[in-house]
Amino acid sequence: IWRDCRKRFGEGKGDFLFGHFSIADATYAPVVMRFRTYKIDLEREADAYCGTIIALPAMQEWVAAARNEPMIIDAYEF
Repeated sequence: IWRDCRKRFGEGKGDFLFGHFSIADATYAPVVMRFRTYKIDLEREADAYCGTIIALPAMQEWVAAARNEPMIIDAYEF
């Protein structure tokens, strides 16, 4: 989906699904995080898109906030 969307709508306009960042990219941000958390092997294009999402300042802020979250439920930690 990501590769096709970026090629069809975003090519030459930017690195996001429709070229510029949109709600579609925000929707996939949690999916990107799961792929990274569980170290899923992705095709080159999908991995590049994940890198684009992870590099967003808002994502960096979200990750930092998660790492500093004081409320931890041991049963859900791995």
